Amino acid sequence: MKISFNQATTMKSSTLKKDLELCEKHGYDFIEIRLDKLKEYLTENTAQDLKAFFENNRIKPYAFNALEFITFRDEAGYRQIQEELKFLCRIGEVIDCKKVIVVPTFDIGDYTQAQIKEETVRVLHELMELAQPFDMKLSLEFCGYPNCSVNTFGQAYEIVEEVNSDHVGIVLDCFHFHAMNSNIQDLKNADPNKIFVFHIDDCEDLPPGALRDHHRVWPGHGAVDLDGILGTLKEIGYEDMASIELFRPEYWEWDVDRVIRVAKETTENVVGKYFERG
Repeated sequence: MKISFNQATTMKSSTLKKDLELCEKHGYDFIEIRLDKLKEYLTENTAQDLKAFFENNRIKPYAFNALEFITFRDEAGYRQIQEELKFLCRIGEVIDCKKVIVVPTFDIGDYTQAQIKEETVRVLHELMELAQPFDMKLSLEFCGYPNCSVNTFGQAYEIVEEVNSDHVGIVLDCFHFHAMNSNIQDLKNADPNKIFVFHIDDCEDLPPGALRDHHRVWPGHGAVDLDGILGTLKEIGYEDMASIELFRPEYWEWDVDRVIRVAKETTENVVGKYFERG
């Protein structure tokens, strides 16, 4: 299994340029590029500069993270989502990055489960039509919070199955899987080819519904059943990548080199029980 770095882990303390240099130094295979960090990078550099870095180094881009709140948008908001997707498709074509993570909307009001499914499927189909000419794939990330419209693995996987396209898959995030008590049986029943991105993380031992991003901790240092998730992934045949994604303010205060080093070490310690390095 290959190891990736998600830029949220150093979000308040680093830049894309610095993250790339340090991830290369510490031997990561991939990086997930945050949209805000990409835009910041492009104020002083070009997409061709980014392409040259990847061509001349071991690390490669894996996904863009993320287009947020894609569903239940007004006309202006949805048009912005479409424009952001086109932008990422153009950059992705230059640097050979072929996945975009998309996040459903929070606090949508009193919509039924059926209405949420219908809206999310519709939007994924429409965005897929924009992305397909660039061979870009969309990866739906459920968020394990009570106020997120898609908040369990089973719900998200059902939506992806309904879309029924090789260009649409799911993000499996260990924190979000744990946070709203997603069912491990749903993961056991999943097609591993539909898991486009695997986020590895851990968290404090708070009750379901109470966890938020700032409660995340290093893999193996918290309450998530990582053994159960990793063992199931091995059982179903998933072995592509694990990307460490934390949003812990405490870690943002650390030296960036230390964060990136510890992130890789803790990820490898946990993943290595089940998978060899790819």
